[in-house]
Amino acid sequence: MAEEIRAEMVANVWKVVASAGDTVSEGDTLVILESMKMEIPVVAECDGVVKQLAVNEGDVVQDGDLIAVID
Repeated sequence: MAEEIRAEMVANVWKVVASAGDTVSEGDTLVILESMKMEIPVVAECDGVVKQLAVNEGDVVQDGDLIAVID
């Protein structure tokens, strides 16, 4: 079952660490967001393969926006 990783706040995508097709483990960093001069890692919530990465560096995400899908 695919797991959707969504933004929990309004933030800038500072760095994209993972790529589509990467194998990840629970807790691995996928993306680093920046908000109010703080870096917030977005981590995989399960083991799997990154099926889709829906953001690019420099994007602005809103609360609830899709960041990645892990299958």
